Amino acid sequence: MRAFSRLVALAAVATATLAATVQYDFSVEWVQANPDGDYERTFIGINGQWPPPPIECNIYDRVIVNVTNNLGNESTAVHFHGLFMNGTNAMDGPVFVTQCPVPAGNSIIYNFTVDQPGTYWYHSHFGAQYPDGFRAPFIVYDPDEPYAGQYDVDTYLTVSDYYHTSIPWLMANQFLTLTNPTGSEPIPDAALFNDSQNINFQVEPNKTYKIRLINMGALVSQYVWFEDHDFQIIEVDGVYVEPAEASMIYITVAQRYTILLTTKNSTDRNYPMIASFDTDMLDHVPPGLVWNVTGWLTYNNSADFPQPALIDEYNFYDDFSLVPVENEAPYEPDYQVSVDVQMMNLGNGVNYAFFNNITYVAPNVPALYTVMSSGNLSTDATIYGTNTHTYVLGYQEVVEIVLNNFDTGKHPFHLHGHTFQVIERSDDNMVYDPSNPGTINEYPMRRDTVYVRPGGYMVLRFKTDNPGVWFFHCHIEWHLSQGLALVLVEAPLEIQSRQVIPDDHYAACKAGGYAYEGNAAGNTVNLFDLSGEKLQPDPLPAGFTARGIVALVFSCISAFAGMGFIAWYGLSEIKTTSPEVVDIVGEPLDNGDDDESK
Repeated sequence: MRAFSRLVALAAVATATLAATVQYDFSVEWVQANPDGDYERTFIGINGQWPPPPIECNIYDRVIVNVTNNLGNESTAVHFHGLFMNGTNAMDGPVFVTQCPVPAGNSIIYNFTVDQPGTYWYHSHFGAQYPDGFRAPFIVYDPDEPYAGQYDVDTYLTVSDYYHTSIPWLMANQFLTLTNPTGSEPIPDAALFNDSQNINFQVEPNKTYKIRLINMGALVSQYVWFEDHDFQIIEVDGVYVEPAEASMIYITVAQRYTILLTTKNSTDRNYPMIASFDTDMLDHVPPGLVWNVTGWLTYNNSADFPQPALIDEYNFYDDFSLVPVENEAPYEPDYQVSVDVQMMNLGNGVNYAFFNNITYVAPNVPALYTVMSSGNLSTDATIYGTNTHTYVLGYQEVVEIVLNNFDTGKHPFHLHGHTFQVIERSDDNMVYDPSNPGTINEYPMRRDTVYVRPGGYMVLRFKTDNPGVWFFHCHIEWHLSQGLALVLVEAPLEIQSRQVIPDDHYAACKAGGYAYEGNAAGNTVNLFDLSGEKLQPDPLPAGFTARGIVALVFSCISAFAGMGFIAWYGLSEIKTTSPEVVDIVGEPLDNGDDDESK
């Protein structure tokens, strides 16, 4: 495989000279759609269409994406998930990490060179927008890939969960509320294949299909299989792997798998392909929820389209055992970041997510802009704020992240700007013990998104060879909104000396009235003065628990209901033409927006 690496390096020099410039002009707009056939609602689309178009390019191409925000009532930003943005950290996209939000009526340009092949996707990284439709595949073709010539067709297949109600409405009225003290995530209404259902995936006999699978959902991992068809896994998250025989995969939100599937030699029947929710990730399964979606490998449009056979168990391939084509032994760590995951309530009664008792709160100034305006003080983590949970990393080191999950759920964690070696991943309910390590593979699997099991731990390692400000967070959108994130400022002095922030990015800050220099609080005179920074709410009073909050909430509801009945009985002759519906803390249930679909 080292010989292959040398050949790739030589081919890269030749290919780079043939690189093109690929330009996309995106008008971000509201669009009506009905992907599951049950409910039409408003989505965030591109150029009047939904789903948004994929971005496609060849390795070493320069990609320019001109984004104009025509939503009218929301800001936005775009993240190109999995792309390293080497030397162009400002193009990464997460708001208040590498840029300001782009206000309605304004534009921004993302301009970068793609120097890595594989399967990626782009999505909004602002205000939980992407589950409302702002996401699509990003495919980077590679003529010199190790599997060139081994397939006939190159295509993609997305899976996702789908909500009939808009995500901002669910956030404000159902999820981040006093009435949801346990942090129960909203349940999706449907599963989708390629943003639809009952799709026909047209195939021909005796051909091999390269299928790029992408989970673009907000919450649930999904099991994916093709009835009576095995396949080979050849890439995960942009990393080529040695071929691994499988009949089913388990794909978390934000992960990508590329497979080679060879069709049968007969066209006498069609075969179901299935994506099924991991229902263990749902706090409850509502009656009537259809937690899977079926499409068909369609050999013959005139043949029957059978329902999938029942299975006894999900026997999926464990990605931990995948071996990268470019073999690398476990890196030796220079620096360790150890974090514990917990979900707890704060003094406002809302359930938040924490790394080491810190829940992420965005700063007033994007962290990258603090780097660029702080000189030598950029190496001091203090200036990036208390609740950004920032670590400053050196250049050309190996960082080890030890993550203990003290929550009862699974969490897929994503690192911007890098792939990491997955050194260890435990079974359920195991705490990391350095004196008793788990299984460590000779050549660890690498990818940019990996899940930790309930009560378990994982050990990740990566090289700090890509100066930038990088977000590390749970990719369940509900959990990111709860604050399950931290910031890695990698080689800040190298960022200052090698990179620039374009004028149109600064213009977006100015148009939105956002600070764009100074520390996390926006102070430019004394960078250690954090007065005015955004902080997490105060803790709960001693003795309060989530269970206690539930009891208190429902006691209040009962009390208000009783008083309401008395008032109704005593005032039954009084009529009102403008009734107000308020919740128990006096806020409108719809957060000021009567349309749950937008």
